[in-house]
Amino acid sequence: MVRAPRELWDATMYLEQMDREQLKRGRFEVVVRTEGAVGGATLDWARGESVYRALCELRDRLAPGEAVPFSTLAAFPDLFVGESEAQREALLSAVGKAFQAALDALDAMRASEGEALMRDMVGRLQVLKRQVGLIASRREEIVEGYRRRLRDRVQRMLTGLDAAADPARIELEVAMAAERCDVEEELTRLHSHFDQFERLSAHPDPVGRRLDFLLQEMAREGNTIGAKSQDAAVAHAVVEIKAEIERMREQVQNVE
Repeated sequence: MVRAPRELWDATMYLEQMDREQLKRGRFEVVVRTEGAVGGATLDWARGESVYRALCELRDRLAPGEAVPFSTLAAFPDLFVGESEAQREALLSAVGKAFQAALDALDAMRASEGEALMRDMVGRLQVLKRQVGLIASRREEIVEGYRRRLRDRVQRMLTGLDAAADPARIELEVAMAAERCDVEEELTRLHSHFDQFERLSAHPDPVGRRLDFLLQEMAREGNTIGAKSQDAAVAHAVVEIKAEIERMREQVQNVE
């Protein structure tokens, strides 16, 4: 949004275009203020005096002694003239230069803040990697423990029913059920997201929206791991992952 004095209303679209070329994300508000008289109309004194003299002469011929009100002049066009085209171009050029200087200062500040934000988020990414590493280190143990408990449960059920079953069939069913608690695919996708995040963090183009999308995908994988696993250590790691991702999502809203 650009707010400018009435005399500079035609500069608003020009400034908005400059904004869109440099600011790719977020909302911006520009306020243009001026000092002293800017633009406006100027009385053409020579034309005004000539018109009034002609009116007085006409009055003397047609109605001597009658007054000639000044309001009569309002009926005549071109008594007031605007600023010249050269003056207008100079004014718009001055506005453009001032605005460009403001954009350059904003870019310098954003670059400095952006570097600090990226350092913070890359540091938090290392925390995510450590937690994912902890989960990966327990993955096989968790799956095997689930198989063992499920196998024992099936055996107890069969013993209670005094029934026999095909051991191979039982092992197949146990393996299929245990596979549903395996988080290998989620861990693989998380590592892929981590690699993409690091590559985008070093990219010179605007990447804020893509980073936000990657964090959403990371959060989704973390939720799936938490739903699949009943291990206390993994559950704690998932809580830490989700907390760090939420902090990173807050930060990434300030990245273009």
